[in-house]
Amino acid sequence: MKKFILGTAMALVLSTAAHAETVGVSMAKFDDNFLTVLRNGMTDYAKTLSGVTLQVEDAQNDVSKQQSQIQNFIASKVDAIIVNPVDTDATTAMSKLAADAGIPLVYVNREPVNVDTLPDNQAFVASNELESGTLETKEICRILGGKGKAVVIMGELSNQAARMRTQDIHDVIKTDECKGLEIVEEQTANWDRTQGADLMTNWLSSGIEFDAVISNNDEMAIGAIQALKAAGKDMTKVVVGGVDATQDALAAMQAGDLDVTVFQDAAGQGKGSLDAALKLAKGEKIEKKVYIPFQLVTPANVKDFVTKN
Repeated sequence: MKKFILGTAMALVLSTAAHAETVGVSMAKFDDNFLTVLRNGMTDYAKTLSGVTLQVEDAQNDVSKQQSQIQNFIASKVDAIIVNPVDTDATTAMSKLAADAGIPLVYVNREPVNVDTLPDNQAFVASNELESGTLETKEICRILGGKGKAVVIMGELSNQAARMRTQDIHDVIKTDECKGLEIVEEQTANWDRTQGADLMTNWLSSGIEFDAVISNNDEMAIGAIQALKAAGKDMTKVVVGGVDATQDALAAMQAGDLDVTVFQDAAGQGKGSLDAALKLAKGEKIEKKVYIPFQLVTPANVKDFVTKN
């Protein structure tokens, strides 16, 4: 009888071990407000799942470091890999590493350059960037009555989201409703608040006149706001927009400084990427592209989003 009980217990242990899954996660960088929410959403969700372990690494915005992390995940035989790419143009090599090792890979938030040719056991989870810059710019155009001068603050140019959001801006301005808008300056601040402030300070020092700031993300928009306020500018006379609806951005909106942002469900992307990775690890088929919708946020509905990101 004791042998039977012991054997049954051992079988249960082995069964549990067989279903335990380890997922390696390489984040572009930990020191980013939006990506922190995404990472926390993923890790919090993992805690609710039995037998799921995450190995989360910080690539510190270094492509080489991120590739090394992927190689280390492969060497340690993880069941799946999730990557938030440092450089979306470097993902073809990352996909090959994982595919050659037979390990499923999911890209999250930042669209890989090879998104349309991903191997069978790879996928992309994010929001459709065709919506983000479009929603932002259309609302700024509406506020300005379809005419005025704008400066554009771009994210990292190696990042597909920055390129797509900037293209969205230009596409909206080409429409009949918004063709009265003119872009007078367009430069990168690499998604960074401090760089956004420095760029705005330089523009103000150069005497550039504008009615709106269209930023690829909230962090740079907040930096621009800080510089505008430091220069004594009347925030009621300049329209400022961003993307992500971070808590800091929503606070800035409630304070009357930020006029437009676009909610990107960071925690939802984190959860969705882990779900996708676990399904692929079990051999299940999923869509190659999993999109979570963007939502426009303005002072009229900002309270609905305060607890979401």
